[in-house]
Amino acid sequence: MENEADGIRINKYFTVVGYCSRRAADKLIDAGHVRINGQVPEKGTKVLPGDVVTVHGEIIEPSKKSQHVYIALHKPVGIVCTTDQRREKDNIVDFVNYSSRIFPVGRLDKMSEGLIILTDDGEIVNHILRERHGHEKEYIVTVNRSFDDAFLKTMSRGVHILDTTTRPCEVERLSPTMFKIILVQGLNRQIRRMCEALGHRVVRLKRVRIMDLQLDVPLGKWRHLTEDEVQSLKGVS
Repeated sequence: MENEADGIRINKYFTVVGYCSRRAADKLIDAGHVRINGQVPEKGTKVLPGDVVTVHGEIIEPSKKSQHVYIALHKPVGIVCTTDQRREKDNIVDFVNYSSRIFPVGRLDKMSEGLIILTDDGEIVNHILRERHGHEKEYIVTVNRSFDDAFLKTMSRGVHILDTTTRPCEVERLSPTMFKIILVQGLNRQIRRMCEALGHRVVRLKRVRIMDLQLDVPLGKWRHLTEDEVQSLKGVS
């Protein structure tokens, strides 16, 4: 890992060494689980060459592998997208049980299923999740009762949730209670909150696509991404 002389911010350090995303790193720091040379850091603290970073007492250092790992998982309902193996028994890391350290790219809530990427490449996480890139994520959603055209129109134009209005998106009816939605942002439990704001409750939510990557593995199974798929996710043609 390359370190600048003046150090690297602690949350970026976690992505560079392939431990977790910056968002997950911030949560670990807030929870007091991180130490730098035995001291509790703040979010903006920098890691300098020679510093020892630990989480729960485990030293976190760059992987010695020469190549990164990229996995596509069909996550079942009940699995939590967290690397916290101590606090969450149904965590995604234990579920996949990969031979080396990996972490999920973004999240898919516990009651949702579908496509999620796991990797040890922290830099690709920021590229995929950065909202300004406008990367699409496609979902199939079933709600508890039938909806009308006004519901679809409002969903597509934007719904006021979490003190903001969601960005315009593509919504298509598939049945009286099922629709497809394509998002380019990732607010917390966004689809569920959008539906609730319009008087509907999500009973099934399945992510079927991330950018150009389609869900093509059975429920609970995973596969390695091809080199072409990885390059596509990185935006390399």
